[in-house]
Amino acid sequence: MTPIDISIDFPIGPVLSALDIAGIGLFAATGAVAAARAKQTLVTFAFFALATGVGGGTVRDLLIGVPVFWVVDTRPLIACLVIALLVWITPAKFWRGKTLDWLDAIGMASYAVFGAAKALSVGVPPVAAVMMGIFTACLGGIIRDVLAGEPSIILRPELYVTAAALAAALFVVLSGAGVMLPIAAGVSALAGFALRALAIWKGLALPVYRGG
Repeated sequence: MTPIDISIDFPIGPVLSALDIAGIGLFAATGAVAAARAKQTLVTFAFFALATGVGGGTVRDLLIGVPVFWVVDTRPLIACLVIALLVWITPAKFWRGKTLDWLDAIGMASYAVFGAAKALSVGVPPVAAVMMGIFTACLGGIIRDVLAGEPSIILRPELYVTAAALAAALFVVLSGAGVMLPIAAGVSALAGFALRALAIWKGLALPVYRGG
């Protein structure tokens, strides 16, 4: 069977590029916020921001066989460091409550779409491209939680991976159907964010295993 080819050419346009920037920046912010909550040093802030901001994209690039993005362009690293410093000098009251969850939700939806788009751009088949979107969106948060010694975000009861999967899969379907990339990207990111927002707000969750 001949695989379906719905690859797209780089550059993939300003909307997808903006989603990439949003994903990196917001995940870096969540890493710095996690360090703030643990009352860590500025060096730890920077490390958390870097690991969280570029972690998912690093794994994606290694899996799809392309140069790791921050190795060929150091601007994402600089952005993560600047964000860590901004969180460091911002009053702690801004990071209380569910701030981390909301920042993470926006970053997750943005990065899920961009991860799928980048995979498609190098000829990765659609189903695998969806997985690359999920990995891009979720692994940075997992790394952050492990570093902070907190229960991983994917082990919480409310929907998380499902929202990333919705964003990535919807983008793959819409782009494969010929929808203009900016529209496909925007609709998909909004759908993923909406589902995650509903999960945060209402505690929406899938049924858990109860041992039969």
